[in-house]
Amino acid sequence: MEVVRKVLSVQRRLLDRTSSAPPEDLGDDLANDLGRPIAGPRNRRAFWATPAAYLVPPVVAMAILVAVWEVWLRIANVPVYILPLPSVVALRLAEDIGFFARHGGITLLEALGGFAVGAAVAMVGATLMAHSRFLERSLLPIAVLVKVTPVVAVAPLFVIWFGFGSLPKIFIAALITFFPVLVNAMTGLRAVDPGALDYFRSLSSSRKEIYLKLRLPGALPYLFAAFRISIPLSVIGAVVGEWFSGDRGLGSVIIVAHSNLDMPTLFSAIITLAFLGITLTLLTFYFERKILFWHSSAIVP
Repeated sequence: MEVVRKVLSVQRRLLDRTSSAPPEDLGDDLANDLGRPIAGPRNRRAFWATPAAYLVPPVVAMAILVAVWEVWLRIANVPVYILPLPSVVALRLAEDIGFFARHGGITLLEALGGFAVGAAVAMVGATLMAHSRFLERSLLPIAVLVKVTPVVAVAPLFVIWFGFGSLPKIFIAALITFFPVLVNAMTGLRAVDPGALDYFRSLSSSRKEIYLKLRLPGALPYLFAAFRISIPLSVIGAVVGEWFSGDRGLGSVIIVAHSNLDMPTLFSAIITLAFLGITLTLLTFYFERKILFWHSSAIVP
């Protein structure tokens, strides 16, 4: 009887408030009257704005993929030198985690060094080309030539020119990250609000002031979009460099494991590389949200 009275009371309140109350409020009142939560649109939106909404779906998908991989290999009885079991790879990675962490750290430093060099050169070139059409027409074809040249083809040359240390790997990583930053930076530096530009000029602002206070802040969304592409590419560039000149780093680990048909070690190195790429990408998103809190791209829908 108590439940019936509650339901009748809710029906009367719904009839009284249908014309004025939004659906979310009615759902909340119904939940309060019946003593249990109701998942409405507001609750769903709140969930998708939480970190769990970004972590749970890929983790579940990866777990299903690994489980299917493990079961299929056990049923098909595939040899380990062709494709290892995920459990074997996990055991190899866990047994020698220090080995992969040490070589992963070397690759990470080379990748970050290459990204820093490539981004710095790209910013200088983009600044020059954004202020001069003549320089753009002169330098952009050279940048396109660098872009379309396969990195694998020039990597042996870098080894001959710069030796077998970390320098050629840094330059290869810089080469592969240069073009995306250049194009996005040049586009962002030119995407200036004409009204704001006229306002700065009316105040007799110098080119330096316009660049630092108007052009560069406006170009930050374009730059971070380029960074999301370039930072994982820098890891690829460092690994390619280690293939030709590496006695250390994950690239050399992959080459040696491939020569020995040591698939568990090879897959462990690949997993370490994937971890580095994912971590760098997440850090890029984090700093983008912190720095571009004022921009629409940093607002969670």
